[in-house]
Amino acid sequence: KYNDAFQFIKDVAVDWDDSRYLEAEPARYITVARKAKGTNNWFIGGKTGLAAHTSNIKLDFLDKGRKYEATIYADAKDADYEKNPKAYTITKRNVKKGDVLKLQEACGGGFAISIKAL
Repeated sequence: KYNDAFQFIKDVAVDWDDSRYLEAEPARYITVARKAKGTNNWFIGGKTGLAAHTSNIKLDFLDKGRKYEATIYADAKDADYEKNPKAYTITKRNVKKGDVLKLQEACGGGFAISIKAL
């Protein structure tokens, strides 16, 4: 059950060329992007505390002129860490440098994004 969500764990790199903190507020939320070593692929993780949070992720760190496919593992609209902790969505979309991903994080929730160069 939930095997589709584990695809991110299978894909994520273990060695990095670059790490960037995209947004953070202590005890409230954090979003980190990491570039897989020797590739043009990025992995982003976000986590929120006890309050819901809207993340606006600026993809200004991507290479100019290159296209990417983003796989977004995010909280579903009805996600809740106490009442519905397993509610999530998986979506795919093409992205490029300068795009902004707007994600709603439930309280106690988060997201993971795999961005692969095309």
